[in-house]
Amino acid sequence: MPETRSGKPAAKCASSSPSPLQNHLLAVLPKKIQDRIFPQLELVYFPLGKVLYESGDTLRHVYFPTDTIVSLLYVMENGASAEISVVGNEGVVGVALFMGGESTPSRAVTQSAGHAYRLAGQKLKDEFNLHGEVLHLLLRYTQSLITQMAQTAVCNRHHSIDQQLCRWLLLAMDRLQGSEINMTQELIANMLGVRREGVTEAAGKLQKLGVINYNRGHITVLDRFRLEQLSCECYEVVRRETERLLPYVPDSGGEKNR
Repeated sequence: MPETRSGKPAAKCASSSPSPLQNHLLAVLPKKIQDRIFPQLELVYFPLGKVLYESGDTLRHVYFPTDTIVSLLYVMENGASAEISVVGNEGVVGVALFMGGESTPSRAVTQSAGHAYRLAGQKLKDEFNLHGEVLHLLLRYTQSLITQMAQTAVCNRHHSIDQQLCRWLLLAMDRLQGSEINMTQELIANMLGVRREGVTEAAGKLQKLGVINYNRGHITVLDRFRLEQLSCECYEVVRRETERLLPYVPDSGGEKNR
């Protein structure tokens, strides 16, 4: 079982032993930068629903997911929330820290349990301020994240719950190994900012079409190609922009099967 830097064993997960190279940003760094950063990384395990930071918190660390997915949520005064973006092994959680903001109005919470590598914010800022490969890589990633946030806002305003669910499932699948997601309809509804009944109806339609199988919070995608057909254009816009800015990110499973 892998250990954290504190020496305590990390919780077991279904995937193989975590490695910094499972995160695409860390994997693409030149060897000399990896040699500086990797010894500073701390392996952490996040259960489903773990809050990494709350709105307005001063950020002290960034997180590089390997097999976990983190949702960035905007929370209203009445407690209602909606997802504005997701971060998985393609990226990093905590961009406000190296962009100079130090805090953010969003909440970060794990959407899928798993591991991430934590790095002290100052360590990353030191690399960022060298104006080298780390700066350019993180700026390109931040642009891809902004694209996802903008497209999510458009999708939530103009597309049906059915299409939003398809987009959400595809984004999750791109960041996980395999075709299974553990997520209740209630949590999905909170992510999308819609009523649970709407998610229940949309998931039921996908199940009848043979696209997914849903049972007690466990979703299995049976037909990814059909799922992409049923989604709106928002997923494709985000996918293409991410691959344009971060060309080392592997093509999605659906792309490979076409």
